[in-house]
Amino acid sequence: MCDLQEVDVIFAGGGTAACVAAGRLAKAAPNLKILLIEGGKNNFNDPTVVNPAVYLSHLAPDSKTALFYKSKASKHLNGREAIVPMGGLLGGGSSINFMMYTRAQGIDFDSWNTEGWAAKDMIPLCNKLETYHPKGQATDPSKHGHDGPIHISDGGFRGKSELEFAKTVEGMGYRMIEDLQDFDAVGGFSHWQRYVSPDGKRQDAAHRFIHPLLQDGRHPNLHILTDSKVIRVLFDDSTPPRAIGIEYKPNADHQPELALSKPVHKTIKANKLVVISAGALGTPQIIERSGVGNSDILRKAGVPVVVDNKGVGEEYQDHHLLLYPYRTKGLDDGETLDGILSGRKDFIKAFGEKDPMLGWNGIDICAKLRPSDKEIEALGPDFKRDWDNDFKPFPTRPLMLCGVVNAFLADPSLVEPGQYITMGTYTAYPYSRGSIHITDKEDVLTGYEFDTGFLNHPSDLKKQLWGYKMSREIARRLPYFNGELELGHPKFPSGSKASLTSGNHASGDVKDIEYSKEDDEAIEDWIRGNLNTTWHSLGTCAMRPKEKGGVVDKDLSVYGTRGLKVVDLSIVPENVGANTNNTALVVGEKAAVIIGNELGIKV
Repeated sequence: MCDLQEVDVIFAGGGTAACVAAGRLAKAAPNLKILLIEGGKNNFNDPTVVNPAVYLSHLAPDSKTALFYKSKASKHLNGREAIVPMGGLLGGGSSINFMMYTRAQGIDFDSWNTEGWAAKDMIPLCNKLETYHPKGQATDPSKHGHDGPIHISDGGFRGKSELEFAKTVEGMGYRMIEDLQDFDAVGGFSHWQRYVSPDGKRQDAAHRFIHPLLQDGRHPNLHILTDSKVIRVLFDDSTPPRAIGIEYKPNADHQPELALSKPVHKTIKANKLVVISAGALGTPQIIERSGVGNSDILRKAGVPVVVDNKGVGEEYQDHHLLLYPYRTKGLDDGETLDGILSGRKDFIKAFGEKDPMLGWNGIDICAKLRPSDKEIEALGPDFKRDWDNDFKPFPTRPLMLCGVVNAFLADPSLVEPGQYITMGTYTAYPYSRGSIHITDKEDVLTGYEFDTGFLNHPSDLKKQLWGYKMSREIARRLPYFNGELELGHPKFPSGSKASLTSGNHASGDVKDIEYSKEDDEAIEDWIRGNLNTTWHSLGTCAMRPKEKGGVVDKDLSVYGTRGLKVVDLSIVPENVGANTNNTALVVGEKAAVIIGNELGIKV
């Protein structure tokens, strides 16, 4: 419980970046009174959090550890309403994500075009946050950190099939890259490391930056308040207005006993700073309910305008994901997570026996890929023009990210018991943009309108067309391939040369599929009907000049206010060629330095 009425710094949201920044500041300044307020529950020692193998349980429809944002229907998605999950407990996405260790390209930080946030500034912070355990002859030790809070390893368990996968792609002409996370490498596959310690425990931001301080008895200055939803930031009457605290209420979703009574609104005062850190979908809503945003949207929702800023809630970005499942032949129960996910393997028994497989996320192979000149031409002149403008001049920028999951990533009751793999392809730098805005001044759960923007740029569809063909050719050549799983692939016309198969191919007898125009149309229709989030939401409170749609400046301060900052992925102005957890972590590290400098604290 937390009965605080006044602190120095409030973090409104207990996600990944907030945990990093709050933990660094609390440790560096024991007299600085800090509060993390989180809408979800405390994740401390939750077995579904700390044991990597059961991460998919957090995405179940009845999950209380994820927030599920529903977008409006889109013609670009065949009329579907996309669902975008976000972390809904302390630690945010780092507590429920797939734990895939992927770092942005150096060029990504440079693309932000912001003083203090270039690659030369950010790469040392990327190293600061980690302890990198893998030892490879080709790995440059200077490219990784060796004494940070986040442990990077394989968790003590890897599937044997990754060696066959590596041999297969090398035989196809792809490179196996020793270190794909050195800020420059691109154009091949790599053995994937994870946010998992060598003893098999998830390395989420709360367990690495917050809980050690709460448990050691030496940091009474750090406080957490969970199951509480921030409604708005409170401002004084000065010009420009200063943030002086927050208003919040209990999370009704987690407290059914409140069903017959109205949750009591409470306030907490912040003497020095309010930091909004509720994620790319939560943060813009808090800002708008506080009176900062597009004045037309605020007035429509009944919110008095404090600062007019049309950038709030705009420029939503995500990586666009397709998942393609395949049957396998010859893989045993220890080669995929299907036994655990389906219940055939007893989790409680495995937990009690300290089964090393519980430290596995089932994802041993990753890739950052670019198409060949021939493949670029085949995608048409409009795509080639975009490629020539945005990718050709930047050889370290991947077009597509790819991962291989040793499991069927959906309801296991939909398939026969067995061992499956899933090829995931996700767009590194989508052109498509969306938005999220409030529709109600009080409703913190459903009072928003959300447009993902998925596929509203035609080149993003072409990227995924290439991604499907590329990943399918690889899957068909794997020695354990046993056919495509029909429910996860396009429906090709009768008699098509691209028709799905049920069984493996004779060794050395696999030829590239010839796709017709009708086949391409079938693939594109499938993409529209099935593409969804990669859980990599960002950009809705962008760090750029206000006249260019920015919401925060280089010091993360919200334009037109004092004492108010944003610290999460909503500030990222341009996307990154990586899973975004590492970027969230390093935003937290950078924020700790910025806030520390302003408060006279060396972090």
